[in-house]
Amino acid sequence: MSFANKTAIVTGAGQGIGYEIAFQLAHQGAFVILNDIDEGMAASAVKKIGKEVSGKCIALVGDSSNYSFITEMVNEAAKQTGHLDIVIANAGITLYGDFFTYQPDAFNRVMQVNLAGTFFLAQAAANVMKGQASGGSLLFTSSVTGHQAHKNLAAYGMSKAALEMLAKNLVIELSSFKINVNTVAPGATLTERTMEDREYAATWSKITPMGSAATVTDIANAALFLVSDKAKHITGQNLIVDGGWTSISPSPY
Repeated sequence: MSFANKTAIVTGAGQGIGYEIAFQLAHQGAFVILNDIDEGMAASAVKKIGKEVSGKCIALVGDSSNYSFITEMVNEAAKQTGHLDIVIANAGITLYGDFFTYQPDAFNRVMQVNLAGTFFLAQAAANVMKGQASGGSLLFTSSVTGHQAHKNLAAYGMSKAALEMLAKNLVIELSSFKINVNTVAPGATLTERTMEDREYAATWSKITPMGSAATVTDIANAALFLVSDKAKHITGQNLIVDGGWTSISPSPY
């Protein structure tokens, strides 16, 4: 896969899965706008990518669920290169909580970031892409929790399942403009955040059929395929990358 002369936006890319996707895109020649809400994290990520790859990557710091910032981000991409080819709505938050006591503020924040941020980023990007002869590719980061129930994640799981339905629905809206839209659903993945739990890797290795949790490279490989020219006839689909966990779904608890 080559992404030479492609322009991409990746949200929530200061670390973890988003960072690895941005890194791989830049490594394969794309011009990448790397977004994160944390200024220091975004700057560090861009600096690291700049040292290791020849592709260009710039940071745009801001809340990817804020409509004004979404518009600014998409406009900046189009301004930089004159086109926008790939948008990966990866930013999301997980707020655990018991269903019986889950608070409205937590619920609304999860829906704002995970759903509204993705919806309006897709909208803004599609309005640019539909004017391009080449169309474009959209990818949303879902989760296995959108497929299998997971303790204390009712709101989060609901938001991820909704993203997959959004991708299916947008097939109707976007296909005539040569814009494809898909989702990738990671299972347990080794990131800076998850590895804060010292038992995470061991726990998920025991209950994952393939014998280990995913790496960020595992997820990025799937993501890059879905936004590549090799996948232009794939749309409205979800790719689960979980080492087989959803097939048997043992609880980590």
